[in-house]
Amino acid sequence: MNVILAAGGTGGHMVPAHALAAELKARGYGVGLVTDARGAKIPGLFEDVPVHVLPAGRTGGGPLSWLKAVGSVIAGRREAKKLYRSFRLDVVVGFGGYPAFPSLLAASSLKVPTILHEQNAVLGRVNRLLAGEAEAIATAYDQVDRLKPAYAKKTVLVGNPVREEVARLGEAPLPPFDDYAPLKILITGGSQGATILGQVVPEGLGLLGPSLRHRLQIVQQCRPDDIDQVRARYAELGIPAELMTYITDMPDKIADAHLVIARAGASTIAELTAAGRPAILVPLPIATDDHQTANAREMAKAGGARMIPQPEFTPEALARQIEALAQDPQALANAAARSLSVGRPNAARDLADLVERIGGGLSPIPVGLAARTAPETVTNGVPA
Repeated sequence: MNVILAAGGTGGHMVPAHALAAELKARGYGVGLVTDARGAKIPGLFEDVPVHVLPAGRTGGGPLSWLKAVGSVIAGRREAKKLYRSFRLDVVVGFGGYPAFPSLLAASSLKVPTILHEQNAVLGRVNRLLAGEAEAIATAYDQVDRLKPAYAKKTVLVGNPVREEVARLGEAPLPPFDDYAPLKILITGGSQGATILGQVVPEGLGLLGPSLRHRLQIVQQCRPDDIDQVRARYAELGIPAELMTYITDMPDKIADAHLVIARAGASTIAELTAAGRPAILVPLPIATDDHQTANAREMAKAGGARMIPQPEFTPEALARQIEALAQDPQALANAAARSLSVGRPNAARDLADLVERIGGGLSPIPVGLAARTAPETVTNGVPA
């Protein structure tokens, strides 16, 4: 079987596509990626998979921008059709984002079956446009806003695929933590970084009591424009911190962490829950359809995360949350277990099973898959 994965150029789209690619290749299938220039440059992904960069338009900015976007989509669709005709293609899997749009349009025009994977708890714009034509819609959450009830019969809950190294972390306990051990905190803003984390987190850590502050070990991802200022502030506070603009060894960093402070991107939450790591989540307030707040609700409801809206994310609020978790070692362990309870570490396997079924011309929801599906709960965010 030959499969094309079509994914937008951010880590949120690319990481789950990468995880699926690894699973499909392990099963002996041919896999290719279609993305944009941004996606092709993300380090550590798709190094052994053919990558095709195609034109893709993004709307916004007025009529001229719309015209350019339409032109790019037409060009991308034309190039994708040419690519697909060059070999026997069985199925295209779209992971959202504007770069996936022309690739999926091309597949539909050639009668190649398509699968949409939605990483977020709100169906994205591109996936909403293409949902009617898709053979199946794979979701990461059992409650997905803006997914029409009419699509319930072809909706399958699989989770959000994570790298195998991350999926295995949930098999091991949280690193030991007691009244004397270092408190290891990982801070990440996702593939794009987050200036607010660089502004608030060092100040919040500086407010912790001396007995806890002196035990901190920090790993933080920063935006390139912020890293020098953040490094200087940690030095002033006397807090040891390892800073970087992109974390290439994320599985190792998650494995070593007792607590993660992060945005609520879909891949971030999937990795934290698969690994069983407690978190303080700060959803991006300008995310489309406020999808990061929706992403965080399952983990927060389970008790695996504390969610702080960005307007309320102050150094004082952060310090209070960290102290509440760290003052009792059992509190961190409990939060880790609750995080793990909503993880779906087998998402790559389950999505690959779905790809096999669609590629083989079978129904998207076979008998026996009921435990992994919940189409009746995916009704515009209101459980049935």
